Amino acid sequence: MLQVTLTISACKRLIAKGIARHPDIQKAIHAHTVVIVAGTTNGYIAEEMLKYLGYEEPFPKNRFFRGVTLPPWCSLTEMGRLPDESEFPGDVVLHKGQWLRGKNLFDVISQLNQMDVVLKGANALDVKNRRAGIFVAHPQGGTIGATIPAVIGRRVKLIIPVGLEKRIYGDMDAIALKINFAQGNGLRFFPVPGEVFTEIEAIKLLTGADAELIGGGGVNGAEGSLWFAITGTEEQENCVNELIDEIKNEPLFKIT
Repeated sequence: MLQVTLTISACKRLIAKGIARHPDIQKAIHAHTVVIVAGTTNGYIAEEMLKYLGYEEPFPKNRFFRGVTLPPWCSLTEMGRLPDESEFPGDVVLHKGQWLRGKNLFDVISQLNQMDVVLKGANALDVKNRRAGIFVAHPQGGTIGATIPAVIGRRVKLIIPVGLEKRIYGDMDAIALKINFAQGNGLRFFPVPGEVFTEIEAIKLLTGADAELIGGGGVNGAEGSLWFAITGTEEQENCVNELIDEIKNEPLFKIT
């Protein structure tokens, strides 16, 4: 058995590498459409997917989000700038292996069918029941509000890459009723159907080994880090060691 600890940035890179090898992504990437909806974890996924397709220019993942959580002492305004939409690259739409630059989810969602895939991150994870929840700020439901009709109506595949750092406890439907109360304010909460993909699935897919979350926490940049116990054959554990060596020094995510 191996014990490893990964920072949140390393976890995002791990999930991205796993998604790039996901069977449904491998089927869709050259013959159909894959939409990577903007989000911090999905920024790492966009990097991995574009590199896989042969795009060599740097991808601006540090601007690949529509909303982001920051500590109270580090707002975008306090960093000396306000959010600049001109720096937002837009969602990444990959059609038959080609990056449709300038297109976003809203441009293509009505054309997607059951062979296509949407990758959308989440804000909350119910590990036991394999459910994800998404915060919603837009009055029409934002990107997930546009995605769900395609998932339910046309069987578009929804994969939800989400780190175990976002695990919560309690009934998601009950949480949604509380958060979405008519007289409430702030963000809304949407439990969504889709395939949850975490670090555990990434390790299994990339190495064949089984991973279990056994702890977390840290300081000096390791805040929120996750501890895993990983078991497998000698060959699988060697693959795990190689994978961890590749991702363990992933720099912290910073908005530039």
